[in-house]
Amino acid sequence: GFDSPGLSNITGDGRFLPNGFLPVLLSVIFITFSLSGSEVAAIAAGESENPEKNIIRAINSVVWRLLLFFVGSVAVLVLVIPQGAEDLLKTPYASVFDMAGLPAAGQVMNIVIFISLLSVLNSGLYTSSRMLYSLSKKGDAPKILSRVNKRGIPIWALMASVFFAYVCTTFKFVSPDKLFAFLANSSGGVTMIMYIFIAFSHLYLRKKTEKENPGTLKVKMWLFPYLTYATIAVLFIIFVAQAFIDSMRLQFFLTTLLTILVIGSYFLFYHKKNVIIPEQEGKLKKIHVKEG
Repeated sequence: GFDSPGLSNITGDGRFLPNGFLPVLLSVIFITFSLSGSEVAAIAAGESENPEKNIIRAINSVVWRLLLFFVGSVAVLVLVIPQGAEDLLKTPYASVFDMAGLPAAGQVMNIVIFISLLSVLNSGLYTSSRMLYSLSKKGDAPKILSRVNKRGIPIWALMASVFFAYVCTTFKFVSPDKLFAFLANSSGGVTMIMYIFIAFSHLYLRKKTEKENPGTLKVKMWLFPYLTYATIAVLFIIFVAQAFIDSMRLQFFLTTLLTILVIGSYFLFYHKKNVIIPEQEGKLKKIHVKEG
C-alpha cells in the first residue's frame, strides 16, 4: 500500500541534514549512553579457553553488530520514513513494520524490547558479579564474595548483584521521584565517567606493561597513546555538554556530585601508602597499609 520512496527522502535540496550538522553532534550526547555495555564482550571473552583470540573476535563482533543494528536500522528509518512525519516518528520501528504490511507490529516491537531488556539485565548481573568478585579477591570487599561454585561461578557475588537489582527496582515504587530518579538521571553520566577512568587506566597499565613485561601484551590498541588521548577528550566533551542541555543538566550535576563523593571517599578511607617494617634477620619488607 506504499510506493517505494527510493532515495527521495535523502536526495534533493535540503533533504539530507536540513538543519545542518549541529543536530547530529547534539544527538551524539543523547545516544552515547545507549552504547554502554560493549565492554562486557571483552570481559566474557577473557574467561574463555583462548582469551587472546576470543577477545579480538569479541571486540570485532561488537563493532560489526553496532554498525548493523544501530547504524543499519537507523539508515532504514531515514530511507523509509518521510521527513516531518511526526506521528510515524513517535514509534519509528513499529511504523516501518506497519508500512511493510506486517501485522501486530506494536506487539512485535514490545517483544523485541522485552528481550533486549532481559539481555541488558543479564549483562548487568554478569559484570557486577565479576566486579564484586575481583574486589573481594583484592581485599576490597567481603571474602565471601570471592567464593565460586563447582561451575566456577562467583555465586555469592551474583546473589548480591541480584539482591541490589531488586532493591533498585523497589525504588521505582517506593520513591519514584527522588531515589529512583536520582539513579536514573545519574546513570548515563556515570557511564561517561567510567569510560574516562578506563581510558586513563589504559594509559597507565599499557606503559607499565611495556616497561616491565612487554611479552604479556598480546592485544594492542591502535595508535597508542594518541587514540586514547582523543577518546578521553571526546568523552569529556560529551560529558560537559550535558550541562548546556536543559533535559540533561540535572544528570550532569548529579553525576559530578557522585564522582566527587566517590573519589573523596577513596582519599579519605582507602588511600594507600608504602610502609617499611623490619622483618626477621634484619631484612626489610615493603607492605601496603590502608589509612583509616
